Amino acid sequence: MDLSFDLSRSGDYTSASQIARVLSESWFGENMYCPACSCEELETLPNNTKVMDFRCPECGEPYQLKASSKRFGNTIVNSEYYTKIRKIKAGETPNWSLLEYDIEDYFVKNLMVIPRHFLTPVIIQKRAPLSQTARRAGWTGSNVLIGRLPDDAKLYVIRDEKEVPRSDVIRQWKRFEFMRRRRLNQKGWINDVLYCIRRLDKEEFTLSEMYDFEDYLSGLYPRNRHVKDKIRQQLQYLRDEGIIEFVGRGEYRVK
Repeated sequence: MDLSFDLSRSGDYTSASQIARVLSESWFGENMYCPACSCEELETLPNNTKVMDFRCPECGEPYQLKASSKRFGNTIVNSEYYTKIRKIKAGETPNWSLLEYDIEDYFVKNLMVIPRHFLTPVIIQKRAPLSQTARRAGWTGSNVLIGRLPDDAKLYVIRDEKEVPRSDVIRQWKRFEFMRRRRLNQKGWINDVLYCIRRLDKEEFTLSEMYDFEDYLSGLYPRNRHVKDKIRQQLQYLRDEGIIEFVGRGEYRVK
């Protein structure tokens, strides 16, 4: 990939934000492939298309691009809360593509794709409604808490100005496609238990170590009174899908 933006695509725009938007969208459309099916190109959708910006012409996977000259943090301000939740429950949310660029020399620094099978209601945070004196009084925005996602959900296509081998990106995507078959509540639990496994930062771990996250998970799911049972259930799911393996009594290994 050529990581430099094509400045000739800026047209007659004078606003820095408009120029950055046009250049980043043009670059993405010309360089990005589909990690889901390895199609060489993505189709750019009309400007008035809601929610999604690009679509794979072969498998139909939708993509939404968010570009920033600053690093994306653990929380990303997003669209209207209730619409966001409804789209996720209906399976209509796109894959997220987060692009970070250098604002002085206009080149891509990082590009991360978050597959939509990792996006669940539990990582969508409701913001306070706009005041009654605001132009859009009562409008309720949302935050996406990507910091709550395991690293497995963050597929780097470009990392620190270097392209990640395409085969690695596609392999990582395929590895977690089983999430598509899970119900939304199951996806949330799998995300959070996998996040806890990654926090251990160990190749081998024990069930006892996973139980140490009981308070953390109870805080995320205050209505659930059987957190330890849920931990064991998600470990079994992850074992069955080949993400971890059972070593011995109460012992696991990350594959």
